[in-house]
Amino acid sequence: MQQTNLGLNLSTKKTRKREFLEQMQQVVPWRDLVALIAPCAPEGRKGRPPFPVEMLLRIHFMQQWFTLRDPAMEEALHDMPLFRDFAGLSWDSATPDESTILRFRHLLETHKLAEQILQTVTDLLVSKKLLLRTGTIVDATLISAPSSTKNSTKSRDPEMRQTKKGNQWYFGMKAHIGVDADSGLVHTVRGTAANVSDVAQANSLLHGQETDGYGDAGYQGVDKRPDMPVTTPERKLRWHIAMKRGKRKSLDPQQPIPALQEQLEQVKSKIRAKVEHPFRVIKRQFGHVHVRYRGLSKNTQQLHTLFALANLWMVRARLLASSPLRPV
Repeated sequence: MQQTNLGLNLSTKKTRKREFLEQMQQVVPWRDLVALIAPCAPEGRKGRPPFPVEMLLRIHFMQQWFTLRDPAMEEALHDMPLFRDFAGLSWDSATPDESTILRFRHLLETHKLAEQILQTVTDLLVSKKLLLRTGTIVDATLISAPSSTKNSTKSRDPEMRQTKKGNQWYFGMKAHIGVDADSGLVHTVRGTAANVSDVAQANSLLHGQETDGYGDAGYQGVDKRPDMPVTTPERKLRWHIAMKRGKRKSLDPQQPIPALQEQLEQVKSKIRAKVEHPFRVIKRQFGHVHVRYRGLSKNTQQLHTLFALANLWMVRARLLASSPLRPV
């Protein structure tokens, strides 16, 4: 979709938002994503003509990048020339209202297209040799949900749960991710209630081609679980799990074997550190620190989209430097 020239002076100042959108304009594989979604979109044989799929997808992505709910997104399209320009809207054209924006999100949820969006981005990064297949790091983070019952239903979200981390209680869900050990890019996402243990999801975060898996001490015993992949001549998976903190503290650095064990733990820690990067992007860069919807399914679908966009953001410089993607 060609960007509309609004006839406005939008280049007086290179704001961070403008620079961000210019970069994402280039690195998002718009053509592939539109081809993925278009077969599921309504044809519009009755009533007013539907808005273009790419326009609605651009609006949907801006909601993820700038933490905008449907009504706030509609207002932003009316108020902000930068957002209208990115969506491909001229000032004399109709603007999607919040109901249209909501229906597009429901379309993605109904057909589970967010998972396919992540897969499309993953395939792109694999083709450009930015995501390898030899190792996976697993980790999870808590996403809080409203714990108050002062709402229209007088209840909490029944699919969210409470859990304790350290000395603090949290209510909400967990985002479990499998990350490429070489690049730190996300290839698998799972969403569960907050009280589900990390280790229970670990083997489901593997893509099936890796030979090494990495996790913190919370994943102790993952290689003994019934869902551990079966060893074959073609693939033997080895888990490298961090030593428990108490045991590590008891190591005597003056002794040769404990000293080697400590060095090994440091190496594993450096590898595992890469898993924190996508969490930082969705929480700090995109502002996703609370669930936006009720129910695990809707929020998990959003997580797939967020991590797909986080992948593109983390490798944007290399994508732009190698072979910039052209918008459709």
